[in-house]
Amino acid sequence: MKLSHLKQIITYLQKFQKISAIFRVSDSVIKVAFDRDDEIYFDMQRSNSKMFRCSSYARSKVYNAPFDVLLAKRFNRSNILHVELLNGDKIVRFKTSVASAYKEEITYLQFEFTGKYTNVIILDENDVVLEALRHVDLFSSFREVRVGQKLLDVPVAPFIAKEYPLDDVEQFLYDEYAQDIEEKLSSLKKQKVSFLNKKLKKLEKLYASLDDEAKLQAEVENCQHYGNLVLANMHNINPYQRVLHVDDYDGKSVEIELHKEFSSVSQMANSLFTRSKKAKQKVLHLYIEKESLSSKIEHIKLFIHTVQEAKDIAKIQLLFPKNVQAKKVKVNESIEVFWIEGYKVQLGKNEKGNVELLQNARAKDIWIHLKDRPSAHVIITTDKQNLPMHIIESAARLCVDFTTIQKDRFLVDYTPRREVTIQNGANVLYNKYKTIEIDTRSEL
Repeated sequence: MKLSHLKQIITYLQKFQKISAIFRVSDSVIKVAFDRDDEIYFDMQRSNSKMFRCSSYARSKVYNAPFDVLLAKRFNRSNILHVELLNGDKIVRFKTSVASAYKEEITYLQFEFTGKYTNVIILDENDVVLEALRHVDLFSSFREVRVGQKLLDVPVAPFIAKEYPLDDVEQFLYDEYAQDIEEKLSSLKKQKVSFLNKKLKKLEKLYASLDDEAKLQAEVENCQHYGNLVLANMHNINPYQRVLHVDDYDGKSVEIELHKEFSSVSQMANSLFTRSKKAKQKVLHLYIEKESLSSKIEHIKLFIHTVQEAKDIAKIQLLFPKNVQAKKVKVNESIEVFWIEGYKVQLGKNEKGNVELLQNARAKDIWIHLKDRPSAHVIITTDKQNLPMHIIESAARLCVDFTTIQKDRFLVDYTPRREVTIQNGANVLYNKYKTIEIDTRSEL
């Protein structure tokens, strides 16, 4: 953070008289509630420390380290006596007091925006370290940060910092958060899209390596024909030959190559019939394999588009839930699983996945599908509780996202699974349903 900005922010901070509450909301972010409801966040990352304001910031967990305990004890409901930039450097220092029945305790709280040694340090009135976010030993820096040790001053910078005037400090703090979120979202998108592109390339490579159907069909017919020719010309063929020269039915000479030597002519013919049979089996299964890979490729492409269109980090986190399984569970490659605020949402990647969802869902689970058009099937596991409407809307948006990249207004039907009757494959009939509208033209 620029020194010029900190100088102007200090003037802004001097209007506050109390710290109502202070605590960590993530490993390196500390929330400070001044006076009543003026909340400012101090992001103390070593590489990118800053202050910002935002409408809300989710608390990742409750921290109970010695630093956090002392932070609450010394600064919750404390009076601010003075705020300054220590020695004109990038160190914001609060002088505070907590009035008690016995005595008034003076405590200093330092937010040090000093690059590599960015830190939050709690000191007593004699500049002795009481606690710190990061402890620093003498092997890392000449300036030791250790409980019970007096803290040395940071050397004065040998240059004069440039001035960067701010029109509105409060707006600047909001903009810092918006810019940070935009950068994190962009970085997260690149990371996830790169991961999905690798999966896409593997699938496309597999698809490209599939046997050619015309060649397989030709092999079926040729091997069958050659087998019959071998049997018809048994008297002209010697055992242990690898290459056979026989006459076709029209009198033309035909060359037949065997994969290995055989001790009898009947074995030669059987090997050709076996090759024909195997090629025929490949032809029969090739369509299924192509359809499976094609549906997976289309799903990944829709997944990539959904990530690219995400408007916030929460959407990315929804699309890539953390693995919290204690034991290994076989992953169903035909079904995508998401978690929305603790609710399990399953989406069929292809017809096989859609059928499995329909077959395995329970009566009170919620089934979701685009109205009057083919789409992915979505099931929300309810455990018999009532679903909040915003959960259904989020799941309906997933149904749209993994069906089409078109930006438009879509009608989506939803109903309990018991109202859905399977007709053929993933084709269904349903009644007693409700419909909501999902507009993909608007930002989420």
